[in-house]
Amino acid sequence: MTDKTGAPVTVSEEPGRFTIAVDGRTVGLADYHDRGGQRVFPHTEVEPEFEGRGLGTILVAEALRVTREEGLRIVPSCSMVAHYVQKHPEYADITD
Repeated sequence: MTDKTGAPVTVSEEPGRFTIAVDGRTVGLADYHDRGGQRVFPHTEVEPEFEGRGLGTILVAEALRVTREEGLRIVPSCSMVAHYVQKHPEYADITD
């Protein structure tokens, strides 16, 4: 994957969060906690100097893809995740 500047990015799942790295440097995260078949996303951020490169979109897209694969429902408490879900109706069937 690459961001809008063409820089390589990687998204990783860690306990309680997904992270996004640019050239090996972690620059953003999407926190979550699981409860009763739901994955709640309360907070997402990208370091200010990396904003505008599409990293938040890449991070959220990957986090939601993995969440679907794991059979969990999405609870978008974070505005960034909520905005993404509104623009991508393919997640409506698993969003609470």
